[in-house]
Amino acid sequence: MASISNMQMESTAGSEIRLKLVNRLHESKSPYVRAHMNNPVAWQLWDSEAIDLAKRFNKLIFISIGYSACHWCHVMEKESFMSPEISSILNDSFIPIKVDREERPDIDDVYMNYVQATTGSGGWPLNVFLTPDLEPVFGGTYWPGPNSSSRSRLGAGGPIGFIDILEKLRDVWRTQQARCLDSAKEITRQLREFAEEGTHSQYGPGADEDLEIELLEGAYQHFASRYDPVSGGFSKAPKFPTPANLSFLLRLGTYPTAISDIVGQDECARATTMAVNTLIKIARGGIRDHIGHGFARYSVTIDWSLPHFEKMLYDQAQLLDVYADAFRLSHEPELLGAIYDLVIYLTSPPIQSPTGGFFSSEDADSLPTPGDTEKREGAFYVWTLKEFQQVLGPRDAGVCARHWGVLPDGNVAPENDPHDEFMNQNVLSIQVTPSKLAKEFGLSEDEVIRIIKSAKQKLREYRDKTRIRPDLDDKIIVSWNGLAVAALAKCSILLDEIDSPMAVKCRAAAVEAVAFIRKNLFESSTGQLWRIYRDGSRANTPGFADDYAYLINGLLSLYEATFDDSHLQVAEQLQRHLNTHFIAPGADPSVSTGYYTTSSTPTSGVPGPLLRLKGGTESATPSVNGVIARNLLWLYSLLEDKEYLKLARQTCNAFAVEIIQHPFLFVGLLDAVVGLEIGVRNVTGILCTADTSASTGSTTLRAVSKADEDISSRDLVIRRLRIEAGPGTSTSTAKLSLVDIRPSFSEAGDRNKSIWLRSRNPLFKDLQPGQPPRNFLLVCQVGSCCRIDL
Repeated sequence: MASISNMQMESTAGSEIRLKLVNRLHESKSPYVRAHMNNPVAWQLWDSEAIDLAKRFNKLIFISIGYSACHWCHVMEKESFMSPEISSILNDSFIPIKVDREERPDIDDVYMNYVQATTGSGGWPLNVFLTPDLEPVFGGTYWPGPNSSSRSRLGAGGPIGFIDILEKLRDVWRTQQARCLDSAKEITRQLREFAEEGTHSQYGPGADEDLEIELLEGAYQHFASRYDPVSGGFSKAPKFPTPANLSFLLRLGTYPTAISDIVGQDECARATTMAVNTLIKIARGGIRDHIGHGFARYSVTIDWSLPHFEKMLYDQAQLLDVYADAFRLSHEPELLGAIYDLVIYLTSPPIQSPTGGFFSSEDADSLPTPGDTEKREGAFYVWTLKEFQQVLGPRDAGVCARHWGVLPDGNVAPENDPHDEFMNQNVLSIQVTPSKLAKEFGLSEDEVIRIIKSAKQKLREYRDKTRIRPDLDDKIIVSWNGLAVAALAKCSILLDEIDSPMAVKCRAAAVEAVAFIRKNLFESSTGQLWRIYRDGSRANTPGFADDYAYLINGLLSLYEATFDDSHLQVAEQLQRHLNTHFIAPGADPSVSTGYYTTSSTPTSGVPGPLLRLKGGTESATPSVNGVIARNLLWLYSLLEDKEYLKLARQTCNAFAVEIIQHPFLFVGLLDAVVGLEIGVRNVTGILCTADTSASTGSTTLRAVSKADEDISSRDLVIRRLRIEAGPGTSTSTAKLSLVDIRPSFSEAGDRNKSIWLRSRNPLFKDLQPGQPPRNFLLVCQVGSCCRIDL
């Protein structure tokens, strides 16, 4: 029952009690939710108090879900949730609840599925009317408020207004409640059937058969048929980078030949080309902040020229990961530039927290100048030609305006500017290369590059001095931090070969983030994670499956970058917690059907979601079950624990029916399928001695640019280890480990970082120092091992 402090009761002339709600959002830690605490809407939190009120007073719940960086969320707040007319209806006739989708993705997923199923599209803000039993009645995304400029532009043919929707739902609930409830129950039944994804396979024909790698060909053909050869990408506008799909295409070029024999060598080469070209187009486009750093979430236009300007941590992390893979395959200089851009963004304020970890996002909207009171989308990022001339001077402004496509009247088409926010403004994107500019302006290419580099610095200083930076959502979310840790760890390995100081910076940032999470959001006694940290303390939201999955993947990646098995040890503890609390049992309790989004252990005082879902498809973030299946294979490879192999196979097979129908939707799980079918090749470096004399004659090690005497024996073994494993380590088909059995250490600062791994993996228990009297590699696959002496 709601507390007296959060509501008021008013008696009417009869015995009826009228509820008067009070806005409760000050109780939340979410910046997005707290931003609405001064709305006249008497917002409630998603908790037992609010749901009990709906049941006690028989009211529909209006749930509005969004996030801080969402442009249209801000638009709807301004148009509707600050409106006295709308607030009056919501407060009198509904129980209005505000939810941060980043804090409660389980709630968001259920009702997003409903809205997409009933309207054919989705997005944020997500607005849904629910019965007191949380069953959906009606929903949609942005609805224009009373003074909406977009609605007045579109006239009678535009979308129905929010007031009309509120009045209709209020009247339907009053006059046709039984019909409304029956409809909601039928919708919920259908949603429950849809939520059975990942359970059909155990009942259908071929339930005991493994998935086949021929499915890769079908997934490839899907992307090849939709590829945009002009602008890159695989869709029309709006256009999302979809790093998971790009990673799939790049993996086709790094798998063993068994895969190219099935998919086709030319097809695998084309897959790489499509992914690399798309990433180059994205790096040149307006989706990238060419003056500062980082990338916006997606493009409104097909050519990547006009973004929605919010910057999300999960996008930066996934893009860094895929750019690193693409550069390793192609050696395209533009890709390396994007890598540096992303590393700088992730390892600098405002996204990197001073105490470790990474904040969530930056808003799309901001104040154009310190004196303004109205925020505009992209105001921090757009430019007029006059500003270019003022900051850069006539000659350099001319060169840079051509380079970034800056026009006197702006470069945003009116149809893409419904609120007239971009009049005379320009979004920067690379339109003319330095070599062409050199010919056009009669300058050397080196001089053009110098001008552009100098202009970036001047424009950045001007922007930081004269403009208000977009608001920062300073939540630290475990799952998104896991993505960032994995990307930075992978990038550190790549940059070891190119830029050692930057590699060290990547590793240090990843290590600090893990240390922060272990200190503040991890219970070592139970293996439980808490999802959110903000403003000096954690929130009371337990971790979801993505928190565990992405952090485990980050820890495994960090192990591969450092070979410090303390990361591996925590990864296994988290996986065991997942197996205990999130696994979905099948008809046979010994058979898993994947992993639920939510834990089986309820949270006191907080209602769970209407349905427990299991995510298998890729979305803005990677498929949770896909990541878990790959983590399980990784753990099996490092620990020789066949229980993990069995769970990986069962997780993939749980989605077999869906994967066979639409393999392109399950590219994360497909990578695990490849590892299961052809086996994981584990390459382990065994350090028996600090003596490098026996190793320095190796052909491979003679190619090392640094003098051998300046490189520790450990570093020499790691280099040889990475060469032997090759680029397949970005797939589920190749993994690395390092075991140090030296009895003593002569190298300064060295310490044994593989004690736990030696005790955990039965292959390493009998290793003895000096037997053989030289370092070696142990290469194991499909139950057999061979030794390569160094």
